[in-house]
Amino acid sequence: MHMRKKSKVFCRSKQHPQISSAIIVVAPPRMLLSTCILLFCLLNTSPLRLVRATLNLTLPHQHPNPEAVVQEVQRRVNASISRRETLSLTQTDQSTCLTGNPIDDCWRCEPNWASDRQRLADCSIGFGHDALGGRGGQIYVVTDSSDRDPVNPVPGTLRHAVIQTEPLWIVFSSNMLIKLKQELIVNSFKTIDGRGANVHIVGGGCITLQYVSNVIIHNIHIHHCVPSGEANVRSSPTHYGWRTKSDGDGISIFGSSKIWIDHCSLSNCKDGLIDAIMGSTGITISNNYFSHHDEVMLLGHNDAYALDSGMQVTIAFNHFGEALVQRMPRCRRGYIHVVNNDFTQWEMYAIGGSANPTINSQGNRYTAPANQNAKEVTKRVDTDERDWTDWNWRTEGDILVNGAFFVPSGEGLGALYAKASSVEPKSAALIEQLTINAGVFGGARDESVGMSYPGFNDGGTTKGSGRSTGAGSSDDGGDFFGMIFGSGAPPPPLSAAAFFLSFLISVVFLITTNSGAPFSLPLLLLL
Repeated sequence: MHMRKKSKVFCRSKQHPQISSAIIVVAPPRMLLSTCILLFCLLNTSPLRLVRATLNLTLPHQHPNPEAVVQEVQRRVNASISRRETLSLTQTDQSTCLTGNPIDDCWRCEPNWASDRQRLADCSIGFGHDALGGRGGQIYVVTDSSDRDPVNPVPGTLRHAVIQTEPLWIVFSSNMLIKLKQELIVNSFKTIDGRGANVHIVGGGCITLQYVSNVIIHNIHIHHCVPSGEANVRSSPTHYGWRTKSDGDGISIFGSSKIWIDHCSLSNCKDGLIDAIMGSTGITISNNYFSHHDEVMLLGHNDAYALDSGMQVTIAFNHFGEALVQRMPRCRRGYIHVVNNDFTQWEMYAIGGSANPTINSQGNRYTAPANQNAKEVTKRVDTDERDWTDWNWRTEGDILVNGAFFVPSGEGLGALYAKASSVEPKSAALIEQLTINAGVFGGARDESVGMSYPGFNDGGTTKGSGRSTGAGSSDDGGDFFGMIFGSGAPPPPLSAAAFFLSFLISVVFLITTNSGAPFSLPLLLLL
């Protein structure tokens, strides 16, 4: 009787040398050949190629029809404008509040909005319209502006709130200046809601969304963010870890989805004001005020990172203001819908890109600088004209001021990306009205010190309904959670690709450890 000994089998695909497999089996030498043949066929069979293509070119939360999202945005805008015009004939109180901006008109004209803060989650548009934030979770009242220990955050601080695992709707008890020591690592299903208070976030980091989903950031000043890291930082109640040096972005979105950033004022950060990279998708950036910065917004990791082909971002109703230089945004791959924004200043260019992104510009106002060499809105970064002629860059209904011009491209393109919509944006002439409240509400938009809402004065105290109805009470100093709205969010489902790969591994293990030779031929025939 021969003793079987353990053998480690390495099989490498000739067409795909980056893929190799190592399996510990108990098998005679004659089985090694059949096992290698089996693995080679599995790694090169059509279903696996399909999985690889899916992983490289699509993302789990990528919308299958971006044009449907684009058209829905325009439908919502036109419906809000029509409603405002109709109500203006009656001169009601509501007609003076409505602006035609579908996001603001969804919640802001309700006098008792503070008693139903989570209604905001129903008001997003575009690719990030499914972002739930902390809807259905408890209200968490931030009462402490300190950030003394990023590993052991104090209950009542913003850091303690954002690392929790359950859905939370986070509000602030008063005006605050929060000076971060390290990146603020936000967990999934969180809303940071600054309405009713004047909240500034500065310092190390600043806000990091890494491999998370369903986050809403609303009505927050974010500025003077600097690199941090080389330190331990807590990311959940049960985990903290070593963080390498961060770039100093205002908001860093890394491998995340279903993100909505609304009514924030961003300026003066070390790197980007908002960067979305590494396969992030399902993002809406709306009603923000950008100022005093060089490289404003980066969408896409690098030209070679294929996963960013599934990136889908809506940029709507923002004001790109004073002392901006470039990247509003700068795109790599993906589908970027730029709609009804007001670009009032740039020094180099407004919209740039490389690696064949789809840019769909609709109903924006582009006001060129005085510099005769900087009149062009667009820039194809480090790319020869022969290479970008087929890129799908469209301008529909944009207003070009002071000599600004947009260079379109891509007639007849029909392969990888959906063609930019020909829906005529009827709201371009109303840019002033649509973006009038861009940034944090009330006061100066750039690092303002005052704000006003229906039902609130500048200090954030109530004029109408009591604050406790919307945010719970923190008078006892220990109850940071307010009223309970519902249960936590379900865990994310297992993707089809992950299921297939798990099944593949199980099949290989079964065949190579149980009379593998008789089963190899039938399986190969099936493949």
